[in-house]
Amino acid sequence: MDVPSMMRQAVGLNADRVAIITEHGSLTFAQMWERGVRLANGLRELGVEPGDRVAGVEDNNLGAADLFLGAAIAGAVRVPLYARNSAESHEHMIAQTGTKVVLADQAYADSLAGLADRVPGLDHVVVRDAEYEKWVDGMPATDPMVEVDSDDWCVIRHSAGTTGRPKGIGYTQHDWLVNCRNWFYRLPNLRWGSVVGHAGPISHASGYLFLPAWLAGSTNLLFGAFDSTKVLDMVERHAVTHMFTPPSMVAMLAADPSVGDHDLSSLECVLVGGAPITDATALAGRAALGDVLHQVFGQTEAVPLTVMTPQEWFGDHPGSTPMRSAGRVLPFARIETRDEEGNPLPLGAEGELWAQVEGQMRGFWGDDALTAERLVDGWVRTRDIGRIDHNGFVYVLDRVDDMIVSGGFNIWPAELETVIADHPEVVEVAVFAIPHDTWGESPMAVCTVRDGATVTEQDVIDLVTRRLGSYKKPARVELTTEPLPKNVVGKLLRKALRAPHWAGRSERVSGA
Repeated sequence: MDVPSMMRQAVGLNADRVAIITEHGSLTFAQMWERGVRLANGLRELGVEPGDRVAGVEDNNLGAADLFLGAAIAGAVRVPLYARNSAESHEHMIAQTGTKVVLADQAYADSLAGLADRVPGLDHVVVRDAEYEKWVDGMPATDPMVEVDSDDWCVIRHSAGTTGRPKGIGYTQHDWLVNCRNWFYRLPNLRWGSVVGHAGPISHASGYLFLPAWLAGSTNLLFGAFDSTKVLDMVERHAVTHMFTPPSMVAMLAADPSVGDHDLSSLECVLVGGAPITDATALAGRAALGDVLHQVFGQTEAVPLTVMTPQEWFGDHPGSTPMRSAGRVLPFARIETRDEEGNPLPLGAEGELWAQVEGQMRGFWGDDALTAERLVDGWVRTRDIGRIDHNGFVYVLDRVDDMIVSGGFNIWPAELETVIADHPEVVEVAVFAIPHDTWGESPMAVCTVRDGATVTEQDVIDLVTRRLGSYKKPARVELTTEPLPKNVVGKLLRKALRAPHWAGRSERVSGA
């Protein structure tokens, strides 16, 4: 099976139902498919052939839906780019994937200026300016019926890792279908009348929810650029049932002064993922949005691996601490903890998480060496350190490369961050290793605090000492009111904070 034929079938079965809602209106399946067909024919006129890569830089708007459909209909490989990326990052992703055409919202046109002259093989940059609608409307409305095989490439997503440059990961037609299907396995069922709201960008995790909604005859709602009050208004007005949000957006929605004035009773599922979530944010989100929070864990290389329902997340399960977990292992995923030699460890033991799941990566685009390192005997090495308990809850302790070895003890930054983030005056926190004359390495915490906060460095140290023990307390704490550095999908850039403390050293680790 392939994506365009399945989407085409859904159009025939749901032609007059609402397929897409944006800030500016709605379109039926038949109307949206016609737009997709016209764009597909426009891409073909630009020289795009089946298998060619077509990239997009956009917010969650009608243009993003155009590209989702148009690329599939043309048999092209869609390459989502992140709107917040730099021009340099765009250039790298476009060149690395051999992209032929880029479509961009006018707001991001400057970040693509001159790329067609610098990137070999990039033939066209189409800007969605005042002429875009005329261009699309001028294309034939006849479906080109391009033949696509289930093993043909469908999408290239980029890993959001914090080390090195982004790495392209291709999904075949088959892999994208089964991957997207698995996202909904433990969520409330989609049906006619379901409305899936995309608060996070569909260029990232929220994009996995787009296709299942389309195939079910449900509605995809694109909020546009994120604004918490606008999102709450649209959830109420359009009776949104399902929504994906990263933790940062959950926090903003919960803190919005108008949240209590909105009727959010239509919500059945708010799926949280993309980054760790603190207890405080989870509880605030539950109080504001209802008992609808679900959590998903995975990575572009292997996703989804876990999903946790509200009953599991906020329930009492002997032997487990769900609030500290990233969810329960999905029935169609395999996760193991392994030691440094790749040997499986028993339940409860800490080690690197290795995973298998339908639709996982087949390799890094154009990088056989990295593929061989991360894909071993059909297992994806996640490079996450964690453990799995007897109830199937997965606890992600940290990234392999972020581990701190202090006086012979292994310390995982995420564990400290969870504790420190519980302080009511701490907005966000990053923990990383700095050199220590006695212990080799020791944790340092940089905390963004609220304006007017009275918390002191010693308060933070005492909090960690009380909760985790003195050997895990940070040797140094820095308080700031400035936001901490993050990558384009909101993950903390610990290494950017860590690097100055290791300047002039040939190694980034230190022994006692």
